[in-house]
Amino acid sequence: MISTVPVAPSTGIAGQMASARVVSIDIFRGLTMAVMIFVNDLASVHGLSKWTYHMPANVDAMTYVDMVFPAFLFIVGMSLPLAVRQRLRRRPSMPGLWLHIVLRAAALLALGLILANVDHCDQARMRLSPSIWALLGLGGAILLWNVYTGLSSKVVLILRLAGAALLAFVFAVFRRAVPGGEVWINFSYPEILGLIGLTYFAVCLLYIPTRRWRLAPLVWLIVLVAYNSACRAQWIRIGHVPLYVWPFGNGAMASLVMAGVVTSLIFLDEGQIGGTARKMQLGLLMAILAFGAGWFLRPLGISKIRATPTWALWTVAASCLLFTALYWLCDVKKRTKWAWLVRPAGSNTLLTYLIPDICYLLVSLTGTAYLEEHWNRGWPGVIRAAAFTVAMLLIARGATRARLRMQL
Repeated sequence: MISTVPVAPSTGIAGQMASARVVSIDIFRGLTMAVMIFVNDLASVHGLSKWTYHMPANVDAMTYVDMVFPAFLFIVGMSLPLAVRQRLRRRPSMPGLWLHIVLRAAALLALGLILANVDHCDQARMRLSPSIWALLGLGGAILLWNVYTGLSSKVVLILRLAGAALLAFVFAVFRRAVPGGEVWINFSYPEILGLIGLTYFAVCLLYIPTRRWRLAPLVWLIVLVAYNSACRAQWIRIGHVPLYVWPFGNGAMASLVMAGVVTSLIFLDEGQIGGTARKMQLGLLMAILAFGAGWFLRPLGISKIRATPTWALWTVAASCLLFTALYWLCDVKKRTKWAWLVRPAGSNTLLTYLIPDICYLLVSLTGTAYLEEHWNRGWPGVIRAAAFTVAMLLIARGATRARLRMQL
């Protein structure tokens, strides 16, 4: 998983501008994005240790790869209080805030469905290659949600309308073949972006109505972990209820986001938490408690695929430790030059997330399969994945400097 995801003012992959003033969040997000690009490309490399891939569902273990997507969810939560606070300051309207949340979640879902369905396109029925179909959709998204500067409002309106038209077109023409005929979009898996959007919406349902009570996020976190545990123990059976109906799922993803909210309130809340030392102590305490709770819940399994509470809590522990270190280094000591490559990916995350997919789609149009047949085993494959990651981060850096930035 997959912020996610994980733009302003929003959260996660869509909440970049809201947290732009918090350097540690941008760098945390950028580092997570770099690792995501690397492991996604590394997945096609053979002959490596099992610890370089996702653990199978039937194995009680987790690797660093299994922690990338939940780290995005954690960052979604870290950005949420900042985004809500900024939104209400600019426009103090609760209906406007909820409309904003719904539209952002829907936008992430739409992008996720494009990426999830590109491999299911029926080219004969659509008379359009899957790669071109997806490129049109992603191009429309960039036109619609790009941050335009230096252009007249009329030109901006035309560009946004063109983007919206492209998005409408790709969803209108999509067809996939099934036994006995054809059907439309497959909603069963909305890809990482869709999962982030739906989980973000679910946590907003809990956080926003109770945000004035300081301890509410911690209470909700405990409730979500308990619910996740009850689901894994089969005390609560939710069956195969889709996230569109019950966006909380079995509680694991929502608990990751809520843990990010708690961490954000420790380090970044405008209240009287205390000085740097106090914040770091609380961050370390939260990491220790999350690890301990995960250890206690090990009998329920350790698995990303099964979304167990230990997987979620141990990711929370690791994320708390990493953010505590980044907060001290980047926000307190003001040492950020080392992150020159990943920081743009953290402030322009949605576009950075799409860049590798755009590159894959463009390569597929050429019919080139060199990298699928070469540099795909062992250390040469690792070098290839690392080089690809650096190239994607450099492209993201260049796009950001050229003021190409997506904002939902």
